[in-house]
Amino acid sequence: GDVSLYVLSAYYSKGVESSRNSIVIQPSLTIGYKGFAANIWGNLDTGPYQTPVDRTKKNTWTETDVNLSYSKTFGIVNLGAGYSYFAYSPPFDGAARPDDQQEVNATVGMNVLLNPTLTVYKLFDKGQRWYIQMGVSHTIEFNKAVSLKLAGTAGYMIGGDAAYATEARFDENANQTTDKYNALLDGVLTASLPIKVTDRVTITPTVSYAFPLGTDAKNYMKGNGLESVTNNADRANSFLFGGLIISFNF
Repeated sequence: GDVSLYVLSAYYSKGVESSRNSIVIQPSLTIGYKGFAANIWGNLDTGPYQTPVDRTKKNTWTETDVNLSYSKTFGIVNLGAGYSYFAYSPPFDGAARPDDQQEVNATVGMNVLLNPTLTVYKLFDKGQRWYIQMGVSHTIEFNKAVSLKLAGTAGYMIGGDAAYATEARFDENANQTTDKYNALLDGVLTASLPIKVTDRVTITPTVSYAFPLGTDAKNYMKGNGLESVTNNADRANSFLFGGLIISFNF
């Protein structure tokens, strides 16, 4: 099992900025047995950016995810499959509660140089998007207690329902269109420094940079951004964020 606490400067996922100018706190609990794993994860936004000016910003629990997975290794090949249920809460008092979502995924990876992985995510229920992510990583061990992990991912998204902003294509002014998104989306570079305090406790400083992979991706990331500006086209389309992860395994 594993209990972790993420304290980060932003909540970012699959091309979408979900917090801004606040600290997010994300607890996670995982129990595993012979390749099977069950996880529950949550997100606490300490200062929701979208809170109207006439309302006081306060700590808001925005999301609870339940994740089930199975993985197995065959020689140098790792295979996995999973299911996730995303339960959302209103971003502030009086706001509408976003639709819950469900997702399945399948992963194949190889225990070779750079540890390449390919993961396909399929959202269903309300949303219908496909998100395909390729990743590589490399770990440099300084000693038994400290190592440096470098990782990079690239994502491709196929929207299934253009009514959802997270599945629609955006124009050059970063305004939502009636077309479905179908293009490369985001790249994410991450550097982390796991430090084993004890055999069971690890503290990991981490920093990530997310950026668009093309013009469509740039418009999409602006359109789904939170930055309060006069025109959507003036929003940021790349994000630098990081923080600290504290993990206890048992």
